[in-house]
Amino acid sequence: MSSETNVRYSDKDLAEFKAIILDKIEKAKHDLDLLRSAYMNDHNNGTDDTSPTFKAFDEGSEVMSKESNSQLAIRQEKFIRDLKNALIRIENKTYGICRVTGKLINKKRLELVPHATLSIEAKNMQK
Repeated sequence: MSSETNVRYSDKDLAEFKAIILDKIEKAKHDLDLLRSAYMNDHNNGTDDTSPTFKAFDEGSEVMSKESNSQLAIRQEKFIRDLKNALIRIENKTYGICRVTGKLINKKRLELVPHATLSIEAKNMQK
């Protein structure tokens, strides 16, 4: 028998994490759809103010809002991708193992940040 310890979460734990991640993916996709529709929505239902001052201000804030929504959408897409990668690690049974220390990531941390690949110890070493 090898002296190396196979440290990983149990299949039961992995199934629980998978359920958490699938739920988060569903919510994240819903939020992404909302962001995309807000970004793509050019319809103002005829509520334009024809005053030049207000029109310029409104166009400026609309551009800022679209840029903000676009940035939020990009972040949301990355979040979804990270969650999907976590599902792959679950299938490979490597989920929850810190990629720096090789130790198990604290279960509470994974419940809060299910796509985490670093333990708090490793995160602190980065600072």
